This record gives sequence, C-alpha cells and structure tokens, in this order.
Amino acid sequence: MSKTRLQDEYNKAILECDFFIALFATKAGNYTKEEFEVAYNSFKAGNKPYHIFTYFKSVEINVLEMNLDDLKSLKELQQYIDSLGHFFTRYKSTEDLLRQIEHQLSKVILQTR
Repeated sequence: MSKTRLQDEYNKAILECDFFIALFATKAGNYTKEEFEVAYNSFKAGNKPYHIFTYFKSVEINVLEMNLDDLKSLKELQQYIDSLGHFFTRYKSTEDLLRQIEHQLSKVILQTR
C-alpha cells in the first residue's frame, strides 16, 4: 500500500538509477511513457539517470489482429523520442538485445575511463 500512486514509487526509483532502459514491442503504455519522461527530464536536468537506452523490438504483426491504438501509441512515442534528439535502437531477439546493450555499455565504460 502506498500513500500515492504505485506509479509514483516506480518513478521515484527511476531517479535513483544510473541507467534507464526502456523496452518496447507492440505498444507504448501510458505508464511506460510517463517513466520515460521522468527519466528524460531528470537526465536533462543533469541528474540521475545518467544514461538512457531505448529499444524497440522489430516484430512481425498480423494486421487483422493488431490493435491500431497500440500501434499508434508506439509510433507516437518513436516520433516523440526522435523529436527530443534521443536515438533509439531496434532489436530482433533477446540475443540481439543483449548484444546491443553490451555494446552500448562498453562505450559508456570506455568514456568514463
């Protein structure tokens, strides 16, 4: 039980992290968008998280079964992220995601040395 929304607790935890990693596949929910904005606004203010990594999974969809609102939410978030000048990465599988995270973290480690 929380005196505030449970989401406020998640947002508070984001502000304590060095890294924020957002993963998307077929939709971008309101809470996930809120979490991204919390992380991004804190990052822009020079606070934690110090690094934001955003990944969109390349998935095959059946247009007859796809929820158009979900697809729209995903495209709108991609456009929003793009408008911020933030780059997102596409991945195809869990293995591909892990490889890309490892690559990006290696770059961060090399920059801090």
